Amino acid sequence: MDVIRFVLIGTAGLLLAIILKEVRPEYALYVSLATGICLLLGASGKLNYLMEMLQRMKEYLPVDTTYLNTLLKMIGITYIGQFGAGLCKDAGYSSIAGQIELFSKLSILALSMPVLLALLDTVYGFLA
Repeated sequence: MDVIRFVLIGTAGLLLAIILKEVRPEYALYVSLATGICLLLGASGKLNYLMEMLQRMKEYLPVDTTYLNTLLKMIGITYIGQFGAGLCKDAGYSSIAGQIELFSKLSILALSMPVLLALLDTVYGFLA
């Protein structure tokens, strides 16, 4: 039921921002930012749960921890990049939002290269 709570917080922040946008437009951005931060802090609890489950997976699976750590970094980059780009779009700076999204994608691509090379080495080992 956490999803319902998050949706209600987001909807309340949205409605408040819409109302303030007509009366005091400069405060609408602050309400949007505060709502986003509240949701981000609320999501950190889910992130802690995810980290605990991944630690348990490490115990059961003979997987190199480098790959799971890389996956966690990718998830973090995705979430933070999307959050920052959304804030920029809300503020009316779509160009900056696009640059944040591009940098996030390039960062994920760079992070995934060692995993891709390990996969190619494994496939090459099977074929040789």
